[in-house]
Amino acid sequence: MAATQMTIMEDIGLNKPLLQREHEMKKIITVMLLGIAIFTFAFSSPALAADTVSGAKVFSANCASCHAGGKNLVQAQKTLKKDALEKYGLYSAEAIIAQVTNGKNAMPAFKGRLKPNQIEDVAAYVLSQADKDWK
Repeated sequence: MAATQMTIMEDIGLNKPLLQREHEMKKIITVMLLGIAIFTFAFSSPALAADTVSGAKVFSANCASCHAGGKNLVQAQKTLKKDALEKYGLYSAEAIIAQVTNGKNAMPAFKGRLKPNQIEDVAAYVLSQADKDWK
Protein backbone atom coordinates (compact mmCIF):
# COMPACT_ATOMS: atom_id res chain seq x y z
CA MET A 1 0.00 0.00 0.00
CA ALA A 2 1.17 3.50 -0.72
CA ALA A 3 2.25 5.73 2.17
CA THR A 4 -0.57 8.22 1.52
CA GLN A 5 -3.18 5.45 1.63
CA MET A 6 -1.72 4.22 4.90
CA THR A 7 -1.81 7.75 6.37
CA ILE A 8 -5.47 8.18 5.35
CA MET A 9 -6.35 4.81 6.89
CA GLU A 10 -4.61 5.83 10.12
CA ASP A 11 -6.41 9.21 10.15
CA ILE A 12 -9.86 7.62 9.93
CA GLY A 13 -9.01 4.68 12.16
CA LEU A 14 -9.13 1.90 9.58
CA ASN A 15 -5.84 0.47 10.75
CA LYS A 16 -7.36 -0.43 14.14
CA PRO A 17 -8.72 -3.91 14.74
CA LEU A 18 -12.39 -4.36 13.93
CA LEU A 19 -13.41 -5.04 17.54
CA GLN A 20 -11.71 -1.86 18.73
CA ARG A 21 -13.52 0.24 16.08
CA GLU A 22 -16.81 -1.43 16.96
CA HIS A 23 -16.28 -0.66 20.65
CA GLU A 24 -15.53 2.99 19.86
CA MET A 25 -18.66 3.26 17.72
CA LYS A 26 -20.78 1.84 20.55
CA LYS A 27 -19.34 4.49 22.87
CA ILE A 28 -20.14 7.25 20.40
CA ILE A 29 -23.69 5.99 19.84
CA THR A 30 -24.25 5.64 23.59
CA VAL A 31 -23.10 9.20 24.21
CA MET A 32 -25.30 10.49 21.38
CA LEU A 33 -28.39 8.65 22.68
CA LEU A 34 -27.73 9.85 26.21
CA GLY A 35 -27.44 13.41 24.90
CA ILE A 36 -30.73 13.11 23.03
CA ALA A 37 -32.45 11.69 26.12
CA ILE A 38 -31.14 14.49 28.35
CA PHE A 39 -32.14 17.13 25.79
CA THR A 40 -35.63 15.63 25.49
CA PHE A 41 -36.25 15.56 29.24
CA ALA A 42 -34.63 18.93 29.90
CA PHE A 43 -36.80 20.77 27.39
CA SER A 44 -40.08 18.93 27.76
CA SER A 45 -42.81 20.80 29.53
CA PRO A 46 -44.62 19.14 32.40
CA ALA A 47 -47.73 21.03 31.34
CA LEU A 48 -47.85 18.92 28.20
CA ALA A 49 -48.69 15.90 30.33
CA ALA A 50 -51.57 17.77 31.95
CA ASP A 51 -55.09 17.80 30.54
CA THR A 52 -56.19 21.29 29.46
CA VAL A 53 -59.77 20.12 28.82
CA SER A 54 -60.02 18.91 32.41
CA GLY A 55 -58.22 22.10 33.49
CA ALA A 56 -60.86 24.22 31.76
CA LYS A 57 -63.62 22.41 33.67
CA VAL A 58 -61.85 22.74 37.02
CA PHE A 59 -61.05 26.40 36.29
CA SER A 60 -64.66 27.12 35.39
CA ALA A 61 -65.93 25.52 38.60
CA ASN A 62 -63.30 26.93 41.00
CA CYS A 63 -61.49 29.92 39.52
CA ALA A 64 -63.73 31.71 37.04
CA SER A 65 -65.64 33.60 39.73
CA CYS A 66 -62.52 35.75 40.26
CA HIS A 67 -60.57 35.04 37.05
CA ALA A 68 -63.17 34.93 34.24
CA GLY A 69 -61.50 35.55 30.90
CA GLY A 70 -58.08 35.70 32.54
CA LYS A 71 -59.00 38.81 34.56
CA ASN A 72 -58.64 39.35 38.28
CA LEU A 73 -61.69 40.84 39.99
CA VAL A 74 -59.86 41.28 43.31
CA GLN A 75 -56.57 42.85 42.13
CA ALA A 76 -57.13 44.17 38.62
CA GLN A 77 -53.43 44.48 37.69
CA LYS A 78 -52.66 40.85 38.57
CA THR A 79 -54.44 39.17 35.68
CA LEU A 80 -53.75 35.77 34.16
CA LYS A 81 -52.57 37.39 30.92
CA LYS A 82 -49.12 36.35 29.77
CA ASP A 83 -47.46 39.72 30.41
CA ALA A 84 -48.81 39.89 33.97
CA LEU A 85 -47.84 36.28 34.69
CA GLU A 86 -44.31 37.04 33.46
CA LYS A 87 -44.15 40.30 35.42
CA TYR A 88 -45.09 38.57 38.68
CA GLY A 89 -42.95 35.46 38.09
CA LEU A 90 -45.91 33.16 37.53
CA TYR A 91 -45.44 32.20 33.89
CA SER A 92 -44.62 28.54 34.51
CA ALA A 93 -46.58 25.46 35.45
CA GLU A 94 -44.56 25.14 38.65
CA ALA A 95 -45.30 28.71 39.78
CA ILE A 96 -49.01 28.45 39.00
CA ILE A 97 -49.23 25.08 40.75
CA ALA A 98 -47.60 26.59 43.85
CA GLN A 99 -49.93 29.62 43.79
CA VAL A 100 -53.08 27.51 43.38
CA THR A 101 -51.95 24.94 45.95
CA ASN A 102 -50.83 27.36 48.67
CA GLY A 103 -52.74 30.54 47.83
CA LYS A 104 -51.28 34.00 48.43
CA ASN A 105 -52.70 37.30 49.64
CA ALA A 106 -56.39 37.40 48.67
CA MET A 107 -56.22 34.12 46.75
CA PRO A 108 -57.24 31.11 48.83
CA ALA A 109 -55.27 27.86 48.88
CA PHE A 110 -56.84 25.01 46.95
CA LYS A 111 -54.73 22.29 48.56
CA GLY A 112 -57.19 19.82 49.99
CA ARG A 113 -60.03 21.13 47.80
CA LEU A 114 -58.47 20.04 44.53
CA LYS A 115 -56.37 16.98 43.79
CA PRO A 116 -52.77 17.57 42.65
CA ASN A 117 -53.57 16.40 39.11
CA GLN A 118 -56.50 18.86 38.96
CA ILE A 119 -54.18 21.69 39.97
CA GLU A 120 -51.69 20.61 37.30
CA ASP A 121 -54.52 20.61 34.75
CA VAL A 122 -55.56 24.12 35.80
CA ALA A 123 -51.96 25.32 35.45
CA ALA A 124 -51.77 23.84 31.95
CA TYR A 125 -55.08 25.47 31.04
CA VAL A 126 -54.03 28.87 32.39
CA LEU A 127 -50.74 28.75 30.47
CA SER A 128 -52.43 27.66 27.25
CA GLN A 129 -55.02 30.44 27.58
CA ALA A 130 -52.37 33.02 28.46
CA ASP A 131 -50.48 32.05 25.30
CA LYS A 132 -53.71 32.69 23.33
CA ASP A 133 -54.41 35.94 25.21
CA TRP A 134 -57.54 34.28 26.68
CA LYS A 135 -59.34 34.31 23.33
